[in-house]
Amino acid sequence: MELTHIRNFCIIAHIDHGKSTLADRMIQYTGAVSKREFRDLLLDDMELEREHGITIKSSAIILKYKAKDGNEYSLNLIDTPGHVDFTYEVSKSIGACEGAILLVDAAQGVEAQTVANLYMAIEHNLAIIPVINKIDLANARIDEARKQIKDILGIKGEEIILASAKHGTNCDKILERIVTKIPAPVGDVNKPLQALVFDSQFDQYKGAIVYIRVVNGKIAPKMNIKFMQTDRTFEVLETGVFRPRMSKVDCLNCGEVGYFTANIRQAKDVVVGDTVTTVTSGYRQPLPGYKKVAPMVYCGIYPVNNKDFPMLRNAVEKLRLSDASFVYEPESTGSIGFGFRCGFLGLLHMQIIQERLEREYDLNLIIATPSVIYQITTADGKTLEIDNPAKFPPPQQIRQIAEPFVRANVFIPKDSLGAIMEFCIQRRGVYVSTEYLTTDRVKLIYDFPLSEIIVDFYDKLKSMTRGYGSLDYEFLEFRPGRLVKLDMLINGQLHEALSSVVHTEKAQVKGRMLVEKFKELIPRQLFEVVVQAVIGSKIIARASIKPLKKHVTGKCYGGDITRKRKLWEKQKMGKKKMKRFGKVQIPQEAFIAALKI
Repeated sequence: MELTHIRNFCIIAHIDHGKSTLADRMIQYTGAVSKREFRDLLLDDMELEREHGITIKSSAIILKYKAKDGNEYSLNLIDTPGHVDFTYEVSKSIGACEGAILLVDAAQGVEAQTVANLYMAIEHNLAIIPVINKIDLANARIDEARKQIKDILGIKGEEIILASAKHGTNCDKILERIVTKIPAPVGDVNKPLQALVFDSQFDQYKGAIVYIRVVNGKIAPKMNIKFMQTDRTFEVLETGVFRPRMSKVDCLNCGEVGYFTANIRQAKDVVVGDTVTTVTSGYRQPLPGYKKVAPMVYCGIYPVNNKDFPMLRNAVEKLRLSDASFVYEPESTGSIGFGFRCGFLGLLHMQIIQERLEREYDLNLIIATPSVIYQITTADGKTLEIDNPAKFPPPQQIRQIAEPFVRANVFIPKDSLGAIMEFCIQRRGVYVSTEYLTTDRVKLIYDFPLSEIIVDFYDKLKSMTRGYGSLDYEFLEFRPGRLVKLDMLINGQLHEALSSVVHTEKAQVKGRMLVEKFKELIPRQLFEVVVQAVIGSKIIARASIKPLKKHVTGKCYGGDITRKRKLWEKQKMGKKKMKRFGKVQIPQEAFIAALKI
C-alpha cells in the first residue's frame, strides 16, 4: 500500500477508561474480524488480562478503512495498558506511531495516567485526537470532562469527539479523524532496511517472533538481516501482519507495522528498541530506540523445589523477551536455595510476572519480601547501591542510608481531601502543593519514600475515595533517612528472604506484627520453634510456637514412677536435639503474609 494511505496510531488513557472496548468497536466497524470470530476485549488475549480486567501487554492489529474521500486506508492500531506499572508498554507503542487517541471517561474525568500518557505522546510529537468516552452513563459529566480537557490538557473544545465505545457511538467520526489528522509515516522504500523492534514474543516452534515498525526500506523472507545492538545476523523466514492473529504477507514495506521470524532460538538475541537492518549495505546509524527503564521494586523469586531452577531460568529468559522492563540476575540464599533477584516497575507488575511464571510455565514459586534500591554510605566514605536487604553491611559499618523518593500526583474528589492528606502523612509523605482542578476535583502533590507506596498505597487510595482516586509518580532523588534493617530469626537461623528495611519509628510495630503472623502460620513441630524479629543484635519482638506432644508414658501401666521419669528425660533430650538440628518448613502463605505487612 502507498505510504500516504497508512496511519499508525495508539489508544492512550487512564486505567479502565475504555481503551480495549473502543478497539473492539473499531475492529467491528471496519470488519477486521468476522462476527463468528469476534469476542469482547479481543486484543486482551492473555488469560490474566481477562481475569484482572486490565490490559497488560500492548497489542497490534491492522484495520482496512474506506474513508469519505473514497480511498482505502491501512490503519495500524496499537492498544496500550493504562496502569502506572505498565507505562513502559505505553512508551514502546508511542514510539511506533504518528498519532494517538486520548480517551477520557465522561464520569471520572481527567486522571493521573491521562496526564502522564499525554505528556509522553507530546514528547514524541504525536498528533492527538481527544475523545470523551462513556457518554451513555447515567452519571456522565460531559461538560465538566470537556472543561477539564481544555483547562488541564490545553486542548481546544471543538476538537473533542463525544463517544460511547460500548455502543459504538461516533466510532465513524473517530476513524475519519484518524485519516484526516494523523500524518502518514515518513520514509523511503528505496533506501536500505531500517526497522524498530518494539516488542517480541517466544514461540516453541518458530523461536522469537519480532514485532517491528519499518521506518525505511522493506523486509521480506530470505533477506539476511542484522540486529545492530547485538550484532547478530539471521535469515528472515516469515513476515506478516496482525489481523489480529498473525497473518503471513510477502513483505513489510516502509511505514508498516508487523512481525518477522528468523529461527532466533536465544531470547537474549532480541532487544526491544534495537534497529534491524540488512547485513550488506545496511544502515550504520541505529534508530533512537527507547529510553532505558529503571526497575523500581526488587524481590527474590525462588522455586519451591530446587530441581525446578533450570525451568525457572528458562522461563525468566522468555518472559524478558516480551517484557523489557523486567530484569533479573541469579542469586542464592542458605535458607531457600537458588533463585533470581528480579526488578519490576511496581507491585502489580511483580504480581503479574509471578502469575505468568506459575501458569504459563507450571512453576511453584516462593516470592521474597519486595524492597527498593538503597544508597548506603559506609564508614570509609564509599557509596553502595543495594537492592537486597540481605546484602547490607553490618550496622557498625553504615554511616548513612538514603532511600528513593518519588514525586506523586494524587487526583481525588474534594470531599476526601482531609482523609487522604492524613493518610499521606502516615506514609511519610512530604507535602508540596494542592491544586483545585474543578469545584469538586483536587490534585495533591506529595514527595513519598518509594517503599511506602509500592505495596498497598494504590488500593487504599481507591477504597478511601470510593474508586475516584488516581495516582501517578516519577522518581525524584535519594534522600537520607533514619532506616534500619529488620531481620527474622527462626530458631536462631537467619532467613534472608524475610529481611526488610524499615523506618526506625515503624520497626517495633512491624517486628511485632511479623512475629505474630509467623506464629499463626508456621505449623507446630515436634520441638519448640522460636520466632524473633531483630535489628542488628537487638531482639525487638519474640514468640514461641509450642511443640506437639507425644504421650511417651502411655504404654506404662502403674509400676515405679522412675520408669516414667526416665522416658520423660529421654523425650526432653530428644526435643533439645531436634531443636538444634531440626529444619522448620516455612509455608508460602507466611512469605505472602510478610509481603502484605
